Amino acid sequence: MSIDKKFVDKFINVSSRAALASSYLVGKNNKIAADKAAVDSMRNELNKIHFEGKVVIGEGELDEAPMLYIGEKIGTNKGPQFDIAVDPLEGTNFAAKNLPGALSVISIAEKNNLFNAPETYMEKISANVKDKGVIDLDFSVKKNIFNLSEYLNKKPEDLTVCLLDRPRHKKIIKILKELKVNTKLITDGDVSGALLVTNKKYNVDLFLGIGGGPEGVLAASALDAYDCYFQGRFLFETENDKLRAIKMGISDLNKKYQLEEIVSGDSIFCATGITSGDLVKGIKIKDKKFTSETLVTHKSTGLKKVIKLNQFINDRLD
Repeated sequence: MSIDKKFVDKFINVSSRAALASSYLVGKNNKIAADKAAVDSMRNELNKIHFEGKVVIGEGELDEAPMLYIGEKIGTNKGPQFDIAVDPLEGTNFAAKNLPGALSVISIAEKNNLFNAPETYMEKISANVKDKGVIDLDFSVKKNIFNLSEYLNKKPEDLTVCLLDRPRHKKIIKILKELKVNTKLITDGDVSGALLVTNKKYNVDLFLGIGGGPEGVLAASALDAYDCYFQGRFLFETENDKLRAIKMGISDLNKKYQLEEIVSGDSIFCATGITSGDLVKGIKIKDKKFTSETLVTHKSTGLKKVIKLNQFINDRLD
């Protein structure tokens, strides 16, 4: 089964409208308001589309999030059944402080084909390699670097590794420096960080480290369309985290997930720029129109491109 390509335009509309809503709050130093604007818009637009949707990656559980919570039913309840993963504002600090890289992100897969991930940390690794055994979460940093340099026919000093600039990555950064590997440190937004391995133009060979679990699932859905390699392992720090995971159906809390276990079958992924970053440009408003850029993938049709739209602000999808 595949998802009808007519849904591509509908979901581009969803992420671009959420990005527009959030863009009015860029630079206002209010990440909660910027996030809420994106959430409200995304939910509103999703509920106009003829499908039966269930949020599997959202703003948190029902007691944490009034809208787009995990398990919430979305859409008109008529049409195909989809699992939905959302991050209406990826990079809340970027939007609040008018820094590059804020995105509005959504991923759709057929029912039961998208991993229902708990709101917890995930250890992850991704690269544009086709073969298993080149990189692995269980390998040392050194082994991953040497394997990848051999696979890509590059010296370690010609490789670039992207990771979040966090104290928890101090040891990894130290090893990379000792190996003379280039690093691209990002302060936030590890969906886009993981996607920098998809194209040589971004000059990133490997993404690794610990970031958000939900963001790992969203990134995996796009990486799947690019035929890239991805692994993730959830990290449960508290007993409460473990209980929630078990409740969600995760029996092996130490399991290392391959990409095909996180997203299977057909999928659509959309990431619209709110502020300009590596992947896409941000929202621009002029007169009564806005211009958006969305990185879109649709696995079954092979669609992988940035789509630029110029729309009237008050236009609405039927």
